[in-house]
Amino acid sequence: MLLGVAGFVKGDWLNVKPEDVKKVADHGFVSALLSIPDPSAGSDKDIANIKSLYASNGLIMPMTRGGYGGGLCSDDEDQRAWTVNFLEDTIRLSAKMGCPTTYFRPGSLNPDGAWLPHRENRSDATFDRLVKSAKQACAVADSEGIKLVVESGVVCPLYTPQRVRDFFDAVDMPALGYNMDPVNLVGSLDIAYDTTSLIDECIDLMSPEIVGCDAKDFTIVDALLPHFEEEVIGAPNAMLDNVTLLRRLQEVAPDIVVTVEHYPDEKIPAAAAGIRKASKIAGVVWD
Repeated sequence: MLLGVAGFVKGDWLNVKPEDVKKVADHGFVSALLSIPDPSAGSDKDIANIKSLYASNGLIMPMTRGGYGGGLCSDDEDQRAWTVNFLEDTIRLSAKMGCPTTYFRPGSLNPDGAWLPHRENRSDATFDRLVKSAKQACAVADSEGIKLVVESGVVCPLYTPQRVRDFFDAVDMPALGYNMDPVNLVGSLDIAYDTTSLIDECIDLMSPEIVGCDAKDFTIVDALLPHFEEEVIGAPNAMLDNVTLLRRLQEVAPDIVVTVEHYPDEKIPAAAAGIRKASKIAGVVWD
């Protein structure tokens, strides 16, 4: 497996600086995620430049993330169609950049954000609209030779491992892949206290479709009602069973990139140290 990062390289891919890319390599990562806020921007020269920056630092081209918000499941057909079109343009640009995957954000009906809860996120109608969007975008991804990579989370329409499996079965297109992020699926104290079972369920259901994984951790906040916050991997109060996660991923998806994410730059070295410590215990050697 390979270790990447969502950090150091930030903002619009057109504004990436050589010193930021060098920092990725200096910290031992193989790549860094690229953001695409506007897939219509950028020239062939810009594409050649970003490819050269990554190659000259020994990095592989990464997954891209388009800035299209959470509208792939929208009940406003105009918004959903606009979002699908944005994603399709992102797919085409990503292919030109030589990136193997681009992000498929499941979204939310919450107007305040794509990763915020809404009652109707769990409805069959929302699920069906997301399937429709995925089929449209997958057709373009297939023609461009790259993968769409979807994540799941308790606040979005793909809120359990089984719901993710149902989604893949409904879309039924080879261009769709799964990016594991078990922290996103921690929605109760029962799950928080037994993340090993959560990880096993995800991998048992989704192993053929896993094309990536996000590395982060979480902790329980002392409060009357259950509340969880992200935590540095390997911190004393961190709770995710990263050893089992890495061991099982090595068994079923040994060629994927595991991406350290959701940390400010100053915390990335500590998080990377935590995932590397877990990998040693799991017997995983990074490629």
